[in-house]
Amino acid sequence: MKIDDTNINIIRELKEGKKPFKKIADKLGITENTVRARVLKLQEEGVLEFCGLVDPAKLPGHRSVIVGIKLSETNLVEKGKEISRLQGVVSVSVVTGRYDLMVMVLFKEGFDLLEFYTNEISKVHGINSVETFVVYKSYNLKVPYIF
Repeated sequence: MKIDDTNINIIRELKEGKKPFKKIADKLGITENTVRARVLKLQEEGVLEFCGLVDPAKLPGHRSVIVGIKLSETNLVEKGKEISRLQGVVSVSVVTGRYDLMVMVLFKEGFDLLEFYTNEISKVHGINSVETFVVYKSYNLKVPYIF
């Protein structure tokens, strides 16, 4: 699917949450059916997803952490997929720089940094080193609630 300007404009209109397709159509000067068909196609292609997001700082007992991981292997994509399935992991990105992967992790009471490293990360072979960045204050950080 080609992501054209109309698709980008529809996505932009949806950034604040689900909005009536009629309002989007009126604003963009297209038909409501065009908006509906495009949104459906964007969802089918995995470009657009509707979900509830939370601010971890506003949830009692929750904290977000970013973990930089340096691998001793070169299979970055496979390791990224493997790590993305671990408990607490919100997202994994293959990156440039001193780390191979950057991992966003959500903690809650009863599942914290110690449990993540000892029960989850320890399952993954080929990790050379990790560095933890505790998020003390964030702006515009919203994540799906994964617990």
